[in-house]
Amino acid sequence: MIPRNEHHFPKTVFILIGCLYFFSTSCSSKSDAEKGNASGFFSGKLFDADDFTQMLKSSLHAVDTSDSTWKKQKIHSVTNTLAYVYEANHFQPIWLDKRSIGDASTLLLQEIASMEKEGLNPENYHYSILSEQLKKMKGAEKLDLKSVITFDTLCTRSYLQASHDLLLGAVAAHNADSLWYHVNDTIWNASYFLINELTKNDKYVSLDSFRSKLPAYSLLCTEYKRYLELQKDSIFVLAKNKIAKGSADDSIMSSVIYSEIPWSKEYVADSNNKSSVLLRIFQKYYSLRVTGKTDSATNSYLSREPETVACIIKANLERLRWLPRSLEQEFVMVDIPMMELFFNKDGKDTMRMRVVVGKPERQTPALNATMSNVVFNPSWGVPPTILKQDVLPGITKSGAKYLAKKGLRAYDSKGNSISSYSITPHNYRHYTFKQPPGDDNSLGNIKFNLPNQWDIYLHDTPHKEDFPMRYRAKSSGCIRIEKPREFAEFILAELEKKRYTDGRIDSVIKTHKTKYEILAHKIPVHIVYLTAYADSTGNRIRFMNDIYKRDPRLVALLK
Repeated sequence: MIPRNEHHFPKTVFILIGCLYFFSTSCSSKSDAEKGNASGFFSGKLFDADDFTQMLKSSLHAVDTSDSTWKKQKIHSVTNTLAYVYEANHFQPIWLDKRSIGDASTLLLQEIASMEKEGLNPENYHYSILSEQLKKMKGAEKLDLKSVITFDTLCTRSYLQASHDLLLGAVAAHNADSLWYHVNDTIWNASYFLINELTKNDKYVSLDSFRSKLPAYSLLCTEYKRYLELQKDSIFVLAKNKIAKGSADDSIMSSVIYSEIPWSKEYVADSNNKSSVLLRIFQKYYSLRVTGKTDSATNSYLSREPETVACIIKANLERLRWLPRSLEQEFVMVDIPMMELFFNKDGKDTMRMRVVVGKPERQTPALNATMSNVVFNPSWGVPPTILKQDVLPGITKSGAKYLAKKGLRAYDSKGNSISSYSITPHNYRHYTFKQPPGDDNSLGNIKFNLPNQWDIYLHDTPHKEDFPMRYRAKSSGCIRIEKPREFAEFILAELEKKRYTDGRIDSVIKTHKTKYEILAHKIPVHIVYLTAYADSTGNRIRFMNDIYKRDPRLVALLK
């Protein structure tokens, strides 16, 4: 990845100032005829390619393009890449020809304009400036050299920046979300396309080559475009205002829901109570409590301005750009705000279940890891955070009784068991605390290991009562899954082709002995934070509660 919060326009201005300085000083020492050459006044030529090379070479800062430096580095700024591209192209123009203005710049501007539907401002890629310059150049018989350099370098910068932002994100993930650790390992290869396709083969490589291939991305783009249109719909906005003022009837409410959720119409065609059915659809769409009644929360969402919803979609489009452009053929995804897990195979979810995620004060981070083994009858070692925030207060208040109640055993550095009566708030740090395997173990009967530096994993739980609840942000950071036995059987029998059935799993659990099943078929696991994502149909989106309140900062940065 490369730095994503770099403001490039000022650097462009700096480059152009250098060009102007060189232009004015070099031309002052030439004859009138030579001045004509420098300005591009040649018979049959728009500009002189040799003068273009000389002026551009003097204005761009040098970069080391040797194999030992440039090609082995994974991180490059847009500005350095721009210099690299022109040096590799022998400082010749990329978007223009000395005798004609090609189609590539027109195609680029068309694509930049279309980026608005993805929540990216075309002006971030100098759309208006380039459009005006292109319009002037197409109407001219001769081109001023400094204008040629300005246009060509700005086209290159815009292509590089646009391709980067589509592939890796316009905002640096760590600037927007301190707990986003998911890696985007996609290689940004825009310089290759400019050097090898556009300049050598005269082939423009579309920005589609850098867009996310995740199905949810196109779904969110469609929704974003629709909400942009709803912002301009005066009838829709008026209906929203009436709901906000409490002066709307059922027909106004229905029209708002039809506009926001067009597919809802097919579910109320034969209903005797359309208002209630529509409200239930709307409440589920926004992850509200499904009552079929206009409670205060529902009214608040019904009156919410379309721009607010558009900003949420924009934020989640950016989060999808933080992920690799495409994911594996088989993977597990956990959406933290949705509080669900799904196993995706060949683009379809073959298994879904509810999960319990970290509470707001102990948030589950976004990360990617690989499931390496399944553990039956795991023991649980108390991590430092829980030791400090839970165990210490328990020991301080109740001593050995607390440890007994929680089923915790203490061990010294050599692994020797220590009497719980000898543990005090002053010496507890000298010991490790574990829960032995059993039905009351905090990990339940099955653990799914995905080694990572944050010690986050998937596991069973004795607290089954949490899964039917709508709000399930209740863990200390790890992810409790609703159907651990079915999940284990699916992994071991279907993927690993081992002789595992539900009956055999029960037999293993009854032994109360820890058993590891190492996976030959390593499973990628993606834990993400998405407050708008595809629903269970895979064809529509659904909004989730921003349980960790991460949306506002990202929305602000995108503005």
